Amino acid sequence: MSHVAFYSLSVGVAEMCKADLKKDLSFLYNPSAKQVTVVNVPKMNFLMVDGEGNPNTSRQYAEAAEALFSVSYALKFMVKKRSGVDYGVMPLEGLWWVDDLTKFSIEHKDDWKWTSIIMQPKFVNIEDVKAAIEQAAKKKNLPALPKLRFESSQEGLCAQIMHIGPYSAEGQNIQKIHDYIKKSGNNLTGKHHEIYLNDPRKTAQERLKTILRQPMKK
Repeated sequence: MSHVAFYSLSVGVAEMCKADLKKDLSFLYNPSAKQVTVVNVPKMNFLMVDGEGNPNTSRQYAEAAEALFSVSYALKFMVKKRSGVDYGVMPLEGLWWVDDLTKFSIEHKDDWKWTSIIMQPKFVNIEDVKAAIEQAAKKKNLPALPKLRFESSQEGLCAQIMHIGPYSAEGQNIQKIHDYIKKSGNNLTGKHHEIYLNDPRKTAQERLKTILRQPMKK
């Protein structure tokens, strides 16, 4: 059963003390860990950085995450100062693929290409992003900052599940999603999508929560 999002926060709600974006979009950010569910992902805005290689060993992957979080926090404080609206910075997400999707494998991470992203609320605009990038650049040397961009994305119909445990053990749940899509008469499309709800530096591997998502179509 698909779920169509109602996603409409605006500057007009400046009287709000703090916006909980993950709660407002709970159908996207709190899926079942027991079964695959279907969601209709609406158009949303993201900060993005592209790269390639094994995320466990790639320096550019770490640099991308640092730039994304630095600008995201600069935006958070900028919006709060301007409008009084506070919100929690959203989690890091990743889109993963290889040129030949039939050869995508968690065993060959050096071949992966990726886009690291962090979702931004609708009341953040391109001028805000430009200002936040300037602020972040003044505070710290961020090698990935010139690669950062602000874009909209709409995945549409997707299948997803919550994976609990180490990233290395995602294979079974990824296969569960793929099997579900095929049995439902759909085909895989787009890029494998992961949303990292915990900081792996502060969370035991067996307690890590990762949303696994795959776009699909007839």
